[in-house]
Amino acid sequence: MKITSVATERLMLHPLSVGEAERIVAREPAEQDLWGDGYPGDGDVRSSTGFLRGVVERGDPGVFRPYVIRLLESGVSVGGIGFHGPPDELGVATVGYGLVPGARGKGYASEALRALLEIARQAGAEGVKGDADLDNPASHRVMEAAGMPCVAEDDKLRHFYLGF
Repeated sequence: MKITSVATERLMLHPLSVGEAERIVAREPAEQDLWGDGYPGDGDVRSSTGFLRGVVERGDPGVFRPYVIRLLESGVSVGGIGFHGPPDELGVATVGYGLVPGARGKGYASEALRALLEIARQAGAEGVKGDADLDNPASHRVMEAAGMPCVAEDDKLRHFYLGF
């Protein structure tokens, strides 16, 4: 499957490259990078670090990689969303996401997650899972709004899953 940017109504999900990941980890944008206030966040740095480690260990992950969330109108990067790696032995991919504070509460995360779910479905995943701390109701709402129902809860996390 070809790796391309995916446009939604208000966003562009741009597949992260090795060079971009290296700049995010270093927190040093190139001239062409349009980073919003607060980008990259700590989650973006962790995700980019994991992506770079995975490329070294397993090669390019194809579509099951991190994506930069950019505002479609301006091209400004306001967060990240993506897969923690390829689907597991059951064909289930794990997702994560985060937005800079100024982009939260506008429905961007749910919009981006719906697009990411479609990427996973088209790439042949059997399903997608995610989790969030019990004290993070905003993240619970994101997954539920994107169509991922809560399937379990333990003493620390709520677990969400959507099968295809």
